[in-house]
Amino acid sequence: MMSYSPTKFSRSLMGMILFFLASIGMAQDGTIYPLEAPSEPTAIPLGTGKVENQPAPETWFRQWGDPMARNISTATLTPFLPDPEKANGTTVIVAPGGGFRWLSMGNEGWEVAEALAKQGIAAFVLKYRLHPTPESLEDFKAYMNRPRTPSAESSDDRQGSDSERPRSNLSNQLEDAEAAYALIVERAEEWGVDPNNIGMMGFSAGAGLTMHSTLNSKTMDLAFIAPIYGGMNAVDVPKDAPPMFNAIAADDFLFNGEFGLIESWYKAGRPVEFHLYQNGGHGFGLGNPDRTSNRWFDAFIHWLEVNKFLSNVKK
Repeated sequence: MMSYSPTKFSRSLMGMILFFLASIGMAQDGTIYPLEAPSEPTAIPLGTGKVENQPAPETWFRQWGDPMARNISTATLTPFLPDPEKANGTTVIVAPGGGFRWLSMGNEGWEVAEALAKQGIAAFVLKYRLHPTPESLEDFKAYMNRPRTPSAESSDDRQGSDSERPRSNLSNQLEDAEAAYALIVERAEEWGVDPNNIGMMGFSAGAGLTMHSTLNSKTMDLAFIAPIYGGMNAVDVPKDAPPMFNAIAADDFLFNGEFGLIESWYKAGRPVEFHLYQNGGHGFGLGNPDRTSNRWFDAFIHWLEVNKFLSNVKK
């Protein structure tokens, strides 16, 4: 199967984790606070099973003002459907990020889905299963702040054999993405979507899942993909790879002057649009004021329009 290079993918994954490690100990705004789990009344369980060796229940916390979920062992899909008068049939599966240890449900999930729905796009937030973290919030903070050595980092997240079931194994997450796609196809008429026009957008680790799904799934036929500030290493591109919209900031630690992913799509002759913004850092979601990356969402909608993905817009 085609996938990210294990070594480079592990480096990107560790980068995501180390970024959030720094966030925990930085400014006061980065303090982690306990948060009561929201009710999520419209979340649909995907029935993909639990997480092996996961004794802790799902819990939530707030950081940088955003709700985060961790120890997710039951995957769900939450629809954000547009006004029927504005709906155009286009669908986007939204995968939040968080280093596969937690999910930034607000900044990279619900808020993005709401913005897509306002454009007539049916959006579905995928709350995928995560690798286990300590049960208590205090132990979680200690776990994230524990000393790390280069050797420990590489062995902690390196992809290995199937028998080892390493924590960077994305089989659960891929299964969740495939189940989400299948559910949307199954209920396409009910939700008013075109089953042949389903795309996927992911942020940070969610961008990694978007790419992993694109390169490895045998059941998903994505019309387009939008990995946002994810890993940029080169990949083997399928001959029928979907068009890609990609955005990242130059001051994002995941960029580091790497254009491999974009070059891979370009050399394979597949449509690709790439936006390298001067600033914005990592995790900017829909955008931060006074950063050039603030306009990426507008560019994405324009890209969809130009490429006829919104051609079913009702006049």
